[in-house]
Amino acid sequence: MRKTRTGLAVSIAVLAAAAAAFAATEGSAGGVRWTVPARWQSAGPKPMRAATYTIPGATAADNGECGVFFFGTGQGGGVEENLQRWAGQFEGATPPKKSEKTINGLKVHLISLSGTYLAPSGPMMQSQGKKPGWSLSGAIVEAPDGNVFFKCVGPTATIQNAQPEIDELLKSITKAGAAKATLRSPQRALSSRGA
Repeated sequence: MRKTRTGLAVSIAVLAAAAAAFAATEGSAGGVRWTVPARWQSAGPKPMRAATYTIPGATAADNGECGVFFFGTGQGGGVEENLQRWAGQFEGATPPKKSEKTINGLKVHLISLSGTYLAPSGPMMQSQGKKPGWSLSGAIVEAPDGNVFFKCVGPTATIQNAQPEIDELLKSITKAGAAKATLRSPQRALSSRGA
């Protein structure tokens, strides 16, 4: 009997750890959910973001970031407006590569470009300093509850190396089930401005 209890306790602990690991690898916002690449780490909560992930670079100084934004139904601006805003956050940039695709029944707008990133941040989106040799790989998902913005930026080598992971994250996006809770930024109502 004692062996059975110990075995059961170990099994429950293993299942709980597996469930926690699985939960840590999935994100959701705006009525969609996605699987986070295994190498990426959650960077913790940040204002106006549904999630933030660190994209590992060759060194910590080379890390990139993937910010996920959801402002609510009808909020955050239109697709083209946001793609133009993202392109405007670079100077001396390559012409943006834009495309559209359908992933699991959801329309997704993609953009990529490289140049000097102006690192905008804060309520007025002021530059936090120029970062030459950086790239952006972004996506705007037309989700059931409103647009969800995936903005991955970092040193060009980091973003290029992570592109297969970014692609896998995007391929994993599905409509969230009715039983799934949807994460929403607590400050989404503060801004109708996009990511």
